[in-house]
Amino acid sequence: MIVRWPLKARKTGLRARRSGQRVVGLGLVLGLCAALSSPPVSAFEAFTIRDIRVEGAQRIDPGTVFGYLPARVGDRIDAEAASAAVKALFATGLFRDVSLAVEGDVLVVKIAERPAIGDVEVTGNKEFDRDTLKRSLRDLGLAESRIFDRSLLDRAEQELKRLYLSRGKYAVKVTSTITPLERNRVGVVLAIEEGESARIGSIRFVGNRAFSESDLHKEISLGTPNWLSWYTKADRYSRSKLDADLESLRSFYLDRGYLEFAIRSTEVSISPDKEAIDIVISVDEGQLFRVGELGFSGDLMGREAEFRSMLALRKDQIYSGRTLNDSVGRITDRLGSLGFAFASVNAVPTIDRETNRVSFTIVIQPGRRAYVRRIEISGNARTRDEVIRREIRQYEDAWYDADKIRLSRERIGRLGFFTDVQVQTQPVPESPDQVDLRFSVSERPTGALTLGVGVSSSEKLIITGSIDQQNFLGTGKALSLNVNSSRLFRTAIVRFVDPYYTEDGISRTLEASTRRNDARVLNLGDYVLRTDALGIRFGIPSSELDRISLGVSGEVNSIELGAQAPNRYRLLVDEYGDRIDAFLGNVGWSRDSRDSALTPNRGRLQRASLEFTLPVAELRYWRATYADQYYLPISRDYTLAFSGDVGYGGSVGGRMFPVFKNFYAGGIGSVRGFYTSSLGPQEIDVLPQGGTRIVPLGGQVRIAGSAEFIFPFPGTGSDRTIRSFLFSDVGNVFTDDSIQLSELRASAGIGVNWFTPIGPMKLSLGTPIRSKPGDRSQTFQFQFGTSF
Repeated sequence: MIVRWPLKARKTGLRARRSGQRVVGLGLVLGLCAALSSPPVSAFEAFTIRDIRVEGAQRIDPGTVFGYLPARVGDRIDAEAASAAVKALFATGLFRDVSLAVEGDVLVVKIAERPAIGDVEVTGNKEFDRDTLKRSLRDLGLAESRIFDRSLLDRAEQELKRLYLSRGKYAVKVTSTITPLERNRVGVVLAIEEGESARIGSIRFVGNRAFSESDLHKEISLGTPNWLSWYTKADRYSRSKLDADLESLRSFYLDRGYLEFAIRSTEVSISPDKEAIDIVISVDEGQLFRVGELGFSGDLMGREAEFRSMLALRKDQIYSGRTLNDSVGRITDRLGSLGFAFASVNAVPTIDRETNRVSFTIVIQPGRRAYVRRIEISGNARTRDEVIRREIRQYEDAWYDADKIRLSRERIGRLGFFTDVQVQTQPVPESPDQVDLRFSVSERPTGALTLGVGVSSSEKLIITGSIDQQNFLGTGKALSLNVNSSRLFRTAIVRFVDPYYTEDGISRTLEASTRRNDARVLNLGDYVLRTDALGIRFGIPSSELDRISLGVSGEVNSIELGAQAPNRYRLLVDEYGDRIDAFLGNVGWSRDSRDSALTPNRGRLQRASLEFTLPVAELRYWRATYADQYYLPISRDYTLAFSGDVGYGGSVGGRMFPVFKNFYAGGIGSVRGFYTSSLGPQEIDVLPQGGTRIVPLGGQVRIAGSAEFIFPFPGTGSDRTIRSFLFSDVGNVFTDDSIQLSELRASAGIGVNWFTPIGPMKLSLGTPIRSKPGDRSQTFQFQFGTSF
């Protein structure tokens, strides 16, 4: 009896032959017979297997077949067992056809292998690079040497479409081609037609009364195309972006008193050509609520007055969800600093809709006091563990302290080696009074190749460069080579900093430098000054934020005067000679409380230093400087920044103050809108060929200040990688006996700080708003860097 089964069914059944072989029926054959209400197949007779032979194997070893086959030599096999054997082989996914036959007492397993994938090619891709797409396909199982499965190919096509849909390309088409290759292999080609990206045509709001559509548009990241869409991608729809925007809308309304705000629906429609998307957001604002009574309950530990002082909400003011959350967060942090790692602080509302008042009861449950069992660090593929651990102020086997943990996170962030630092507190199973801390860091490139360029309306390009490795070999030590190749200055500085020269945190800095100032190339004076120096400096931490530095250095100054050299330089050479040696001491102090070294939003950085000559050399002078930067947050996205810079120098023993130690002002690092180092005392030289030139000499006193209003770049939302700023600078340099604040110069302008994928860039446009005849302006400046 021979039964022909449909293709899919035959894959789980047996095929039978009459030529000298016993007819073998499968469970599927029996099932078919039962379905046809015919008697069961009785042609198969059970027998004991004397041998097993595999036919049709090409790439797969017969031993693999024997391993999956549930029947063994010596087993007695019947129709039910044969059916189970075929099903087991098909379950491996290695075969496209399986049949069993019997020759005497030998069980013959005939297989037809599924082809293997020879190679996978992706064509037509522009939005994603090929490696990204192949990696996604490999994760699905579609890769070279894997077994080919048509259903797997279908899933791969859908996965590619999903990736493109996430980028707003709704017209994408994916076509697959299968090409047979030798040795039972196939080649797979996935051809992609990306089509045009679907742009957001409109976003409309329905139900809003308290705020206009323009107000609500400012609170979401999605938007219609504008001139900056190529960078922000804000006009590309994705469900995750929309969900995030809906949460932003909720926060916006809750922070303004609309306690019962709700989003009723969102409708997303796409045009027939799949190139435009329209979004309609329906909202129910509810009523405006004010704050009623504020009370406490739970275990207050006798600190109710302290907890109440942490509440920023006040009775009768408009309710703000952010203010309430901040208050609850402060109380939670305070409990954490007392060792209660899992304290629960909840604000339970009581709503009175007749008066539109909401009262809150702050329920405090401190839980058990905990101590830290273990501190783990992850994410530091390059940076050594000890570099991070020495910044952690929370110790193992000590009481949990949220303040120390927060300080530890800030100190790790100030290293400048990481883009993000996160801390997780995890309970220890079966130990309610123990926790583990896990610091997770995201490393960033700490080597920098920097290029600086300045452009003036009257001068040519000035180019500077530096190579810095702030985390040398992951040790936390810094090695840098700074080279200034401008036409005016040529400088090379090699610096090595060991921030933990001792275990107590004393740092050591070694520095060797050579500087050459050729004033002739920019017509600033007929002289060349060269300074070679070698020094060492130690930094001593006096608190978590303060550091004192002590150092000594030696330098050799060589002056080459031309026929038209400035008079001050002639007087200097007359007194000291054309080679002036100096042995210097240096004392400094710094305090850094900024929340970020790269993009600070709050905090302060102060630096003071005193440089003085030691009596072992002829040159005698002193110089003192003080710089202060203060960041005042207006909101999460807006910041006021103020800075001041004061310097004063004097001679010792009646000797002449060295003019090459003068302070200078003007330029991108000082008073923007004026040419670099051009402000202050000047000397007018008469040139041999006729005409005159103005030579800036600097001064023994410098006064400078700056104010900046930092705000998001238009169209980028809260993206802190690109920020705009308005600035106003003021400053000048003076001789020690002619300080006149009326001589201060001032400028104003606008600029952009942009952390591009290849490095930071700073651009500013400034113009003088207080100047005098003869001042040299510099309108456009930018600095650019790349990382490695």
